[in-house]
Amino acid sequence: MTVSATATATTPRRYTRTAMLLHWVLGLALIGLFGVGIYMADLPFSPQRLKLYNWHKWAGVTILVLSALRLVWRATHRPPALPGSVENAMPGWQKWAHHGTHHLLYALFFAVPLVGWAYSSAAGFPIVFLGLWQLPDFVPASKELAEAIKPWHQYTAFALAGFAVLHIAAALKHHFVDRDGLLARMLPGPR
Repeated sequence: MTVSATATATTPRRYTRTAMLLHWVLGLALIGLFGVGIYMADLPFSPQRLKLYNWHKWAGVTILVLSALRLVWRATHRPPALPGSVENAMPGWQKWAHHGTHHLLYALFFAVPLVGWAYSSAAGFPIVFLGLWQLPDFVPASKELAEAIKPWHQYTAFALAGFAVLHIAAALKHHFVDRDGLLARMLPGPR
């Protein structure tokens, strides 16, 4: 067996089912959480707004945990390499954008909920996950610190949304324009 045949035999052609599940659950959760965040930001003070803020925090903690699981899974399970035909057809800037977007998405999966947690802590509103477990404050309560952190949760959330849209657009371009089968590697179905 040659070196290239060995590499092909050990390199998966598709993502694992666990990777697919984490990808799609995290993606849908992020879309839903972003929508709720946009909606609740302009609500007047009310029990409904407080309920949505608590739900938003719980979902953010859940996304943080899912992101950690996804990162551990990715570190311990080799993702499929880009097919040679796809990689050879991509200009250098697209390869750079492909890898850069993935790295930024992973960084933002952690940054957005951690900045939100820091803001909630600084504002003096602890996170009581599912109304049962109070999480430790991420930073000490401070009105000045809360005001400094608050816009960064929004900035990082919009950055995550922007890179997610870029990621989705690239996947759809590969699927509908290039028709190169790249998206199928992340879709459930026969192996």
